[in-house]
Amino acid sequence: MHVIDIDRFIADGFAKVEAVVPREVGDAARALLWQRIGLSPQDPSAWTQPVVWTADMTGEGPFGQIMAAERLHAALDLVTGPGGWQPRRALGNIPVRFPRVPPADDRGWHIDASTPRSDGTWGVSSRPHALLLLVLLSDVGPDDAPTRVRAGSQRDMAAALADPQSLTGEAPAGEGPDAQVLDPMAIGLRFEQVGADRPEALVTGRPGDVYIAHPFLVHAAQEHRGTEPRFMAQMPLFLARPFDPAGDTPLARAARA
Repeated sequence: MHVIDIDRFIADGFAKVEAVVPREVGDAARALLWQRIGLSPQDPSAWTQPVVWTADMTGEGPFGQIMAAERLHAALDLVTGPGGWQPRRALGNIPVRFPRVPPADDRGWHIDASTPRSDGTWGVSSRPHALLLLVLLSDVGPDDAPTRVRAGSQRDMAAALADPQSLTGEAPAGEGPDAQVLDPMAIGLRFEQVGADRPEALVTGRPGDVYIAHPFLVHAAQEHRGTEPRFMAQMPLFLARPFDPAGDTPLARAARA
């Protein structure tokens, strides 16, 4: 039995890998993050911000166990083809979303910047260099600020990025590869329209679950309506080579109509 539903990944642009590590590993990672942000699960009175950002940059302890998990590696091999992704130890950026406070103004539909530019900045293009991993480090139910995704929107975004003018309203400025790499902040409102007629799904699960998402999948944060803070890493996982729309991997097939 495969560790990931490849047919669903191709159809929807994302799929869940359950229990990449035992729950207690995810719980241990969350305990370390509570220490790093200087807050306590026993003192909700100190939860005054809707989002507190922290990170894992070293891959120590439970963080490294997650990234070294055989189930995760097997799933990535199925999505990208064996050798199609670059191993990494750390989870990277981890936003912690808190309940009982007004939500942050960061809930617009978008895709993540995953194409480097020659000046060191990052943007979006039809040849991304990374896919997206969402690593759950707490229980996430429908009320716990689960990331929203537009199932199947990766195909709509692939079509839009193949014709950048459809997103920017004007021909690309200049020449060379940088001209095809768009600033996601400059076209944010246009992202709202891509895949708007697609069904919406939620990234829910338990500590130790991981979602593999296509770099073109349109997704958004949402308000926390639950009672316990949500811990989830959202990290780019670099591909061994830039995305090839003509390839025969599930990652490539998922982007084609």
